[in-house]
Amino acid sequence: MPALDEAAGITAALQALAPWRARGHEVIVVDGGSHDATVALAAPHADHVLGSTRGRAAQMNAGAAVAQGDALLFLHADTRLPAGAEAALQRALAQGARWGRFDVRIAGRSAWLPVIATLMNLRSRLTGIATGDQAIYVEAALFRRLGGYAVLPLMEDIELSRRLRAVASPCCLREHVLTSGRRWESRGVWRTVWLMWRLRWRYWRGTPADELARAYR
Repeated sequence: MPALDEAAGITAALQALAPWRARGHEVIVVDGGSHDATVALAAPHADHVLGSTRGRAAQMNAGAAVAQGDALLFLHADTRLPAGAEAALQRALAQGARWGRFDVRIAGRSAWLPVIATLMNLRSRLTGIATGDQAIYVEAALFRRLGGYAVLPLMEDIELSRRLRAVASPCCLREHVLTSGRRWESRGVWRTVWLMWRLRWRYWRGTPADELARAYR
């Protein structure tokens, strides 16, 4: 779980994973230099709380480097797993699905957020591309063989999906993770959608990720 200034929600996020820890799964938090109490609040609820250079790609690579399990699940701090997530992952891995992601629901006030989530899930099925909001999982050995996340300031999940897709098709799990709609609502829902589509189009056209990150900010 990469985190940055998540003091308001990190305790609840990790408490939701307490049953996973009780069943022997590692919970690893990688902080990107928070200026609030994220690290102190996370410590009692995680197996490891690490520090890393800022950036989700670098933070997730740092967590993967110390993980001991055979599979990795990358979970954003504002995303919650469904009740059946563990069984769904174990079933997918047992059936040979080497990587994949969950469907997503988006929590928030706007009536458009369910529409956006439906479109995200459909797009992911059609393209074989997963995003971080969908809680990507991958076999640890495969992740390491491919070199992990490319350390990009944006589009790291899309870039990883492209390399994973060349090895195996993703498993699109029907169970829904619930992610916060704060990113969409803080900037305007359709304004954010339009921005992300433009940035993805520019990424496919070869625009450097640094330039895209500046446009995103």
